[in-house]
Amino acid sequence: MQAFTVKVFAGFLLLLAFPFLARPAEARGPFAPLAGTWVGGGTIELPGGASERLRCRASYVVSPGGDALTQSLRCASQSYQVIINSEVEEQGGAVSGRWEELTRGASGTLSGVVRGGTIQGTIAGTGFTAALSLVTRGRTQTVSIRLQGPEIAGVTAAFRKL
Repeated sequence: MQAFTVKVFAGFLLLLAFPFLARPAEARGPFAPLAGTWVGGGTIELPGGASERLRCRASYVVSPGGDALTQSLRCASQSYQVIINSEVEEQGGAVSGRWEELTRGASGTLSGVVRGGTIQGTIAGTGFTAALSLVTRGRTQTVSIRLQGPEIAGVTAAFRKL
């Protein structure tokens, strides 16, 4: 009688798992691991060597195939607040997109490459360019931005996924 119960229970588990087993593998583009909310902080470097602590919250909405994302980012320090919305797509390892900074009314483009969990690129807008490095490993992410502009020299931040 006990062997019959084990077989029935095993069959029940198999029926529960069937929808997952029968489902075709989902496409997992390079942005799939970013989906969700991330929080963190770091440092904003000002011209002349001064720096301030930075607190950030990012939300990523990723397309079903993982090859496109929409980002909403809010960061604040003692002197600065930025709200950035961006839309980015990947095709064959190339990344391209647009961004908009809402507190200053700035906008521009993003271009680069994605390999594994790393995005290397360039952010451009009116009057500045910046080098971007974003590395995602599991539930952690590090971001480095080096600017060539008058207001900010760079940003370094670390995030964790909620």
